[in-house]
Amino acid sequence: MILLLGLPAGLLIGMSLGALGAGGSILTVPALVYLLGQTPHQATSASLLVVGAAALAGVGAHWRAGRVRLGPGLVFGAVGAAGSVLGSKASALADPNVLLLGFAGLMVAAGVGMLARGRNRQHEPDEDGAGGGGGVATKRRVDTARAVKVLVAATVVGLLTGFFGVGGGFVVVPALVLALGYDTATAVGTSLVVIVINSAVALATRVAGHGVSFDWPLLGVFLVAAVAGVLLGNRIASRVAPQKLTTAFAVMLLVVAFYTAVRSALQL
Repeated sequence: MILLLGLPAGLLIGMSLGALGAGGSILTVPALVYLLGQTPHQATSASLLVVGAAALAGVGAHWRAGRVRLGPGLVFGAVGAAGSVLGSKASALADPNVLLLGFAGLMVAAGVGMLARGRNRQHEPDEDGAGGGGGVATKRRVDTARAVKVLVAATVVGLLTGFFGVGGGFVVVPALVLALGYDTATAVGTSLVVIVINSAVALATRVAGHGVSFDWPLLGVFLVAAVAGVLLGNRIASRVAPQKLTTAFAVMLLVVAFYTAVRSALQL
């Protein structure tokens, strides 16, 4: 029965990641814990494999559509690698219920951020010509500010990926939009490159440091469904208004966050 639940659960996670990029994979851990019976530590480790593979599948489709900036994505991911290592080591020491309680807080932050992003999507900055009216000194200040924003965001994303097993796209996408002036579609496509790198580094750290045991039949079903869901999600993203997708997912995220917080708090 649990094995069969892996199909719809994986499909939903993949569709969310393919359609939204930013935050679309954050429900992987709750799904693995509450639907598929994994422990929090098993779930966060398995999530890294699922999210990384699903993101890798999504990169190809976004690349063909011209929505991936590979160079910046590789740099962002490389900068966040140290955070992924530290986050993975810290996660191994955390109490399972404290880990889930913190995860609930993360989902609230992501949900609120996605609601705000959905409302303000029509006002996204177009910085292709930013600084054109200023001098060299102004341009240098702008470039420095952008570099600092990217450095901080990349480190935070790495820590979140390592500790919670999430992709961190809900941080990457706003950072790419605000710091580099990307439109949302390009930011989402590029964020998948970052997710692949951070997930791989975090998973490698866990395997090398304290070992990871996977329920491979269950994870295999979940993973195949998630990859298929990513491809389906890419199609949905091109046909449904992004604001509607983001708002609906954010509301669902807040509901799951409340459930997770109550369950984990009662078990402390």
